Amino acid sequence: MKTKGSSIGKIFWIFTVLGLASCQQQAKIGYVDNVKLMDEYQQKIDVEADFKVKAEALNKKRDSISQAFQAEAQAFQAEAEKMSQKKAQEQYGQMQQRGQMIGQQLQQEDQQLQALGQTEMDSIVSKVKKEVEAYGMANGYTYILGGGDGGSVLYGDETKDLTDEMVKLLNDKYKK
Repeated sequence: MKTKGSSIGKIFWIFTVLGLASCQQQAKIGYVDNVKLMDEYQQKIDVEADFKVKAEALNKKRDSISQAFQAEAQAFQAEAEKMSQKKAQEQYGQMQQRGQMIGQQLQQEDQQLQALGQTEMDSIVSKVKKEVEAYGMANGYTYILGGGDGGSVLYGDETKDLTDEMVKLLNDKYKK
């Protein structure tokens, strides 16, 4: 017949062995500076440059349409003095409606551009996360933490900083 003392002793011994084994397997931890990683990632730089070109083109279009509409409004004012009050009010109302439609169209184009830019950035962030995860798994990391502004690493040994390696890896894959 077994005694309670020997069962408790065996359980204690098992936990001790497991505890020692877990101490032997120290977690491999690294970190990346999220801000630096994204700032130096060429695909993100290219997407931002492309977005800037599209935004500038939209601004030029907006300025051109605005100038043309202002010129039309000034010409209307000169003609409105020669019209009957009723006809001038009708045409003024039509012009106002056109101005609102143009404004709405430009606003819609701006919103579409913003949405497209956000979608592209979200895609890049997702891609970077997947690459960091794949790198961590391939190199035996238990954790790769995110640092930089808003990151969770307040201090990290520089030998554990994987940022430059990740930037090089991402940019090399992007070039292919």
